[in-house]
Amino acid sequence: MGRMDTLQRYVWLSIGAALLTIMLKGGAAWLTGSVGLLSDALESTVNLVAAAVALVALKTAERPPDDRHHFGRGKAEYMSAAIEGGMIFFAAGVIVWTALRRLVDPQPVEQAGLGLAIIAVATLLNLGVGLVLIRAGRTHRSITLEADGKHLLTDVWTSVGVLVGVGLVAVTGFDRLDPVVALAVGVNILVTGWGLVRRSGAGLLDASLPPADREAVEAVVAAYRARGIDFHALRSRESGQYRFVYVHVLVPGDWTVVQGHDLCEQIERDIALALPGTTTFTHLEPAGDPSSYADEQLGDARFRA
Repeated sequence: MGRMDTLQRYVWLSIGAALLTIMLKGGAAWLTGSVGLLSDALESTVNLVAAAVALVALKTAERPPDDRHHFGRGKAEYMSAAIEGGMIFFAAGVIVWTALRRLVDPQPVEQAGLGLAIIAVATLLNLGVGLVLIRAGRTHRSITLEADGKHLLTDVWTSVGVLVGVGLVAVTGFDRLDPVVALAVGVNILVTGWGLVRRSGAGLLDASLPPADREAVEAVVAAYRARGIDFHALRSRESGQYRFVYVHVLVPGDWTVVQGHDLCEQIERDIALALPGTTTFTHLEPAGDPSSYADEQLGDARFRA
């Protein structure tokens, strides 16, 4: 089974979980009249739409490079994560608005025991699926799956807060606890939404590879430096599952084209071995020519000649 088929199976799992939890939580909110449970059901509706967006993004990102997209379409995954973060903001706004209205005009919670039992089942379902998606996203380097999994785990914390709040309302009879918990839930998921938007924004703006990935490239470069080969203008970026590294290689001016080419090919292979899935672009320059250093200010200062 190919990578795309595997990722799509995970997204369909997310869609199935969202449909089931919407039914469970919507039923619980209808039975109890709780604004906390209603806010929980609204977030699950966002999960469903976000999973559908993720499916489209994965299909787009997996398409190979062509004449119009020389580096592929990996950034579609960042767009999906940004949309999902925005939808979390929207859900939080609806939750906060609904909670504020109920805070002014509190309503009693009915059949709390049954509603809590239903929400508990939905929470366990989201917990399991969310952990699976996050693990799969990290394994397959898919920010879309990872974002979807984190969204589900946010839903889990939302449900836990709602369970506690509605439970306290049932025990104490203090109806205003219900909207207070809903407000706290709204603020909590805003934090998660901001994290997704910030990470997707970094990807869309061609941020460099994460520190651990850069360290793997640095180790390869250090090994060649020990052999007398110098480098500068080392840069990196990622586009969804794809990694790109750019580096200028400085060699003696009397080397033949074949010698320089063979060295660059070996450097590219070594980086790919250290960091699988990386495409490296090398630019060969003579170490004794002053013009070779005109662009040394590019990239990481630690790699300047």
